[in-house]
Amino acid sequence: MTPQARVQAAIDILDEVIAAARDAGAAADVIVQRYFRTRRYAGSKDRRTVRDLVYAAIRRAGERPETGRAAMIGLADGDPALAALFDGSTHGPAPIEAGEPRAGAAEVPSWLEDRLGGLGLLTRAPLDLRINRLKTGPIAIEGARPTPYAPDGLRLPDAIPIEHLPEYEAGLVEVQDEGSQLVTQACGAAPGMTVVDLCAGAGGKTLGLAAAMANAGRIVACDADRQRLSRLMPRAGRAGVAIVETRLLDGGRESLALEDLAGGADLVVVDAPCSGTGTWRRNPEARWRLTPERLARVAALQARLLDVAAGLLKPGGILVHIVCSLLDEEGAGQAEAFLARHPDWQSDPVALPAGSPRGPGLRLTPADDGTDGFFVARLKAPC
Repeated sequence: MTPQARVQAAIDILDEVIAAARDAGAAADVIVQRYFRTRRYAGSKDRRTVRDLVYAAIRRAGERPETGRAAMIGLADGDPALAALFDGSTHGPAPIEAGEPRAGAAEVPSWLEDRLGGLGLLTRAPLDLRINRLKTGPIAIEGARPTPYAPDGLRLPDAIPIEHLPEYEAGLVEVQDEGSQLVTQACGAAPGMTVVDLCAGAGGKTLGLAAAMANAGRIVACDADRQRLSRLMPRAGRAGVAIVETRLLDGGRESLALEDLAGGADLVVVDAPCSGTGTWRRNPEARWRLTPERLARVAALQARLLDVAAGLLKPGGILVHIVCSLLDEEGAGQAEAFLARHPDWQSDPVALPAGSPRGPGLRLTPADDGTDGFFVARLKAPC
């Protein structure tokens, strides 16, 4: 591919990403993979360059651009070499015209700027692993270094294909951001507990809980998404986890499916669906998907799931509220609202080597802690 053709390819992909963000379609990485799957003529250098252009344009534009061309022209502002590739050559983009629309530069959408600006959401996210203590002790992987805070974390250099690592194939490590490892640590899971992971998804935190429990006790991993939950047990098998059972929930009727667990759990973890603002380093186009209406919907869902979780705990049990969000209406505000609805409950201290106090819990941010953004709070049931 010529340099001009690479720019046009990036524009074409951006058009798809913008449409997907508007219509709740596929994520950007899926769209990039799909694009090149049907274009075998593109070499590895072509794919890498186009992908870098796509993500550079996405990261630059806090608001969803009108078109991929507007996003790429915005990126070309101040980059004469890139702007020169808009020359109308074969397979390349047409020349930039005076006054042509271009995407503005911003870290976050304007309606969130006062709440999320300056939190490091556009820095490149590292690739972290968690050592699986069920199968191994401390291990070394070439090029990896320990994460600053998580005791079992390893941080890899860029561009290592995880699936080809023998340690990964053997289940000795799991892919998990250091922040996710830390909030899992904050749950305080211990051997012999009965634990409910109410929104387990594909099970990243579930496997971390099982390791903390030394494979002794019971974990009931639940989710309303059948496809995501179906990925958990194969992962558990590879990791040597033997204490997990899965339970598919019917959204809105969770309590009925969990009646047998009511009042019997030592620990309930609610890593509820959220805005995902804490993961925007990894999925920068997600900024274009979030609206005030969607934020209100997920916040209402979080509140309802916390109330469902409360009914599952034995006296003195711990409810852990986790969101990969940096917004108070999903984090500290959500925990405070729960305590207001349940005045006989109390907050329980969160002890971690990173993070800053935020309401009844702790918040991790990319800027301050070098992790994905998370809020975690421990809420204790009355004895």
